[in-house]
Amino acid sequence: MVEGASLESLYMGNCIVGSNPISSANFPLTFISMRLLYSIKFLLLFFGAFAQEKTEVIKPIDSLYREDQFYVNFTYNQLQNIKGLSQTKFSPGFCFGILRDMPINKSRTFAIATGLGYSLNIFDNNLQIINGENSLPNSYTFLTNTNFNKNQLTLHYLDVPIEIRWRTSTPSDHQFWRIYTGIKLSYLVSDSYKFENGDLNYSIQSNPDLNRLVYGTYLTIGWNTWNLYAYYGLNSIFKSGEINSQKINTSSFNIGLQFYIL
Repeated sequence: MVEGASLESLYMGNCIVGSNPISSANFPLTFISMRLLYSIKFLLLFFGAFAQEKTEVIKPIDSLYREDQFYVNFTYNQLQNIKGLSQTKFSPGFCFGILRDMPINKSRTFAIATGLGYSLNIFDNNLQIINGENSLPNSYTFLTNTNFNKNQLTLHYLDVPIEIRWRTSTPSDHQFWRIYTGIKLSYLVSDSYKFENGDLNYSIQSNPDLNRLVYGTYLTIGWNTWNLYAYYGLNSIFKSGEINSQKINTSSFNIGLQFYIL
């Protein structure tokens, strides 16, 4: 016992000097572990907040949107205004093209559109075209016997549609009502006629009696995907040709479904 030292001071000194060596050795390890744990927690919270901020980013609404700029339709075709004509088979039509949609009001529910397209019109009926020989013109007649294998006129056109549009679309809703109407100008780029009946088989290409330019009015009305389409020709597909001394004056009436893309 050191002279002059109290029992209390010696007791405190002994506690410090005689402390547990194991606990003293673990102190730095515990401190490092705690720091590492807090660092991991901080990183998890940081990246969690960053990820949440990214998922909450909303794409801005396009207030200058355009609608229905590609179209496809499938139709049933019939020649009209010609006495004595009868359909013999289903006469299909197909058309596709691109339109430039140009809204004309702030809400973009009214627009005008024009573009370019291609159409295929097939007519199966009893109107027979007889090829002229020795520079004679073609002649035409109605077949009374409908047991022939094929009597088909095929027309390929380049189309220029011009239409006025009304719809109930919004920038965020692409399922809407539409009523589109307009005029379609069609230029004949290719035509063929085929007749097959037993041993009598022949074809005619580039018939000079056909009109190169035809035009008509059309209407498309519908909701979302399904749209009723109707076309009414305003001039004859023939510019010349007669049946029983009567000029052939027949135009096309097409009805079917039209589908829009983008």
